[in-house]
Amino acid sequence: MAILSDYEEEEQKQTESVKKPFNAVLDSSDPLRFLQTAFEFVARETDLFKKDSVIKDVNGLVRSVKEKLDADERKRKEKAVPAANNGGASAKTENKRAKEDSSSSAPSQSGSAVKEPADQKMEEASDGDKKGLRGHLFLSSMVFYPPLNLRAAPNKGNGLDMENYSWVQSLQEVNVTIPVPPGTKSRFILCEVKKNHLKVGLKGQPPILEGELYKSVKVDDCFWSLEDQKAVALLLTKQDQMEWWKFLIKGEPEIDTQKVEPENSKLADLDPETRSTVEKMMFDQRQKQMGKPTSDEMQKQDILKKFMAEHPEMDFSRAKIN
Repeated sequence: MAILSDYEEEEQKQTESVKKPFNAVLDSSDPLRFLQTAFEFVARETDLFKKDSVIKDVNGLVRSVKEKLDADERKRKEKAVPAANNGGASAKTENKRAKEDSSSSAPSQSGSAVKEPADQKMEEASDGDKKGLRGHLFLSSMVFYPPLNLRAAPNKGNGLDMENYSWVQSLQEVNVTIPVPPGTKSRFILCEVKKNHLKVGLKGQPPILEGELYKSVKVDDCFWSLEDQKAVALLLTKQDQMEWWKFLIKGEPEIDTQKVEPENSKLADLDPETRSTVEKMMFDQRQKQMGKPTSDEMQKQDILKKFMAEHPEMDFSRAKIN
């Protein structure tokens, strides 16, 4: 015959032997609450937190999970890089196939267009794969050309004719012609000339011409006038009157200064020193175009020949002369 207390003790043991289920919902906006519930459950059902090394164990677990996530991320990026660098034939094949499919496909009965294979792949791919596919499509649409010579041939005035203005030059000055609406009054013209900057236009409207000049100018010797109420004529006096300008405003196409040829009649207007310098520049320019030595190089050769003639006893066969 059992004693009542024995029944109660046995019932209590059976109750303790039944494990309570873990009940918690992971909320992505508050993951710490889920972890707290999990830790409380583990502490209640096990003796894990009675160990002295529990903090090290938990930290080790968190670290291992993070390392696994980092490794997965690296693998994903490594897969994406070859896809982005593939370009070439595979990209052209993808693009060609996409064009063929798009040309043969027709809108569905509901009115929505059928998706091209390239678009479908973009939707099905992961973020990294999407970037790689975009790279394929971009590379396949590019056409590569050899470098172009951006230097333009100068106009008859050794300048350049632009879309909304033109300019010509001599060694001393630059002349700019800017068309304006017929009947424009001078009081409507806005012209600001600074040492290295130019701005021309109509008041209350965006500038027709504005930007940094190729080289500095003498502001006090610059003038503008309105010709026949249909064009602004601007004269810019160069600070350095021994150099041809390659462009008027920074960002414009450059002219080929090798093709600049000043009129002979204008050379007579120069002072002797300047004229001599200009003629030397023109001679050197022609010599370079023909692959011949310039005046300075010819002078050095003459000096060397004279020195060799004066010293026949010296052996110049192994001499290296720069």
